[in-house]
Amino acid sequence: MPRFFTIQQAERLLPEAESIIRDAIAAKSGYEQAEEEMQNFSRRIMMLGGVRVDHTEILKHRDQRDSSAAVLKSAMEKIGEIGCLVKDLDIGLIDFPTLLNGEEVYLCWKLGESGIHFWHGVHEGFQGRKAIDEAFLASHQGDLPN
Repeated sequence: MPRFFTIQQAERLLPEAESIIRDAIAAKSGYEQAEEEMQNFSRRIMMLGGVRVDHTEILKHRDQRDSSAAVLKSAMEKIGEIGCLVKDLDIGLIDFPTLLNGEEVYLCWKLGESGIHFWHGVHEGFQGRKAIDEAFLASHQGDLPN
């Protein structure tokens, strides 16, 4: 069952969510780098026919990949526990579910933004972001009192 946030509740969680999303982005980068190194290593083995293979190098990259994957998984679980939805990890895009006139919509925040200034409908996505105005503030609600 989703959790619904007021803008005040979501804003209070931003420092924690930002820290977690930064960890997730770094872990994803580490994973991708290690995976690329492993693929490059495999190509070299095929080209050289397996002659003089340094197994410690491939093990190092595999350990880095697996470690990064574990950090990424943990970060994504933490975001889920908070109640946020990661929409685009590459740019650090997170949505906080809220209710607007009884209908589920999302408070939308992107890494680097100073706060939550936009919202969009469930099916609109990032391109459908609208500025939060007084009418939105007066009509939205969360599960719990602020």
